[in-house]
Amino acid sequence: MLGGIFDKNKIKEKILSFDTKISEKDFWKDKITAQKILKEKKFFDVILNGFNSTVNELENLEQLLEIASRENEVSVIKDCDKKALIILKQIKKTEVSCFLSGENDHLSTYLEIHAGAGGTESQDWAQMLRRMYSRWVEKKKNKFEIISEHKGDEAGIKSSILKILGPYSYGWLKSESGVHRLVRISPFDSGARRHTSFASVWVYPVVDDSIKIDIQDKDIRIDTYRSSGAGGQHVNTTDSAVRITHIPTNIVVQCQNERSQHKNKETCFNMLKARLYKYEIQKKEEASENLAKSKTDIGWGHQIRSYVLQPYQLVKDLRNNLENTDPDSVLDGDIDSFLEAALYQGKGQK
Repeated sequence: MLGGIFDKNKIKEKILSFDTKISEKDFWKDKITAQKILKEKKFFDVILNGFNSTVNELENLEQLLEIASRENEVSVIKDCDKKALIILKQIKKTEVSCFLSGENDHLSTYLEIHAGAGGTESQDWAQMLRRMYSRWVEKKKNKFEIISEHKGDEAGIKSSILKILGPYSYGWLKSESGVHRLVRISPFDSGARRHTSFASVWVYPVVDDSIKIDIQDKDIRIDTYRSSGAGGQHVNTTDSAVRITHIPTNIVVQCQNERSQHKNKETCFNMLKARLYKYEIQKKEEASENLAKSKTDIGWGHQIRSYVLQPYQLVKDLRNNLENTDPDSVLDGDIDSFLEAALYQGKGQK
């Protein structure tokens, strides 16, 4: 399974180069760079150790199966079949890890959700998506915080920004950017008619201190406003929420989750750095025509996944045709199969 993406000798060379850097006298002079190197080395160590362990298990299993077949030990042969399936899962896990080696894949991530046209229907759908991603984070035993959220007029949310904290969060979720479509019998329609709702998702990495982004005062406009969320008397009576507009790119970020205007402003600046970093990456990719085919995938008019609850039940990724006939489990956070398929597709694997 690892053919074409796993080169043991190259990984060994990579680890050796890290060891050489770590042994240098001035290695800890730049702590940020040193920590980045240690993280990268750990990543490749885990992959190589996983590969070696799998190879050893396969060799032992092969020998055991050969003996069991020769002596017609049916129960042992069945145990070997079960063990083979376990090893196959380990191989898959190692293989997927190989795909999480992009420059920013190891970072935490911001995830924005925006309801489409359609009022309450789309706003309820946006909230369902937020719950789906929240449940996925919890199942990974990671954490998230809501940076900003605007409630719907009657139900659901108009928009929400999550900061998802955990290793490789961006690498896992970066393919989720795009439009998500829901088809169901509306709980808000007294006529029990079928409705189609849309919500957009956008994912970008939380930049760390090793990435320098220069923001000029003349290029930004800072607005403060009263928080619209629940949170007690203080939130409702002070202009603690902050919105920053980057004028040259027209990028807008906002935060209202803290009671302190100062903290909200700090969070906004961190988000703006992340958005500008993502913006520069996209510009470079477009210049080299790497985004020529996928450019519309992040546009409002392009659907990446369809969730049908009625008249039948099916979740289908429209980029690779992967299907799941249990939408309840998907909406409860079981989206790994879709995330893995997107990683394979991104590396040109079937």
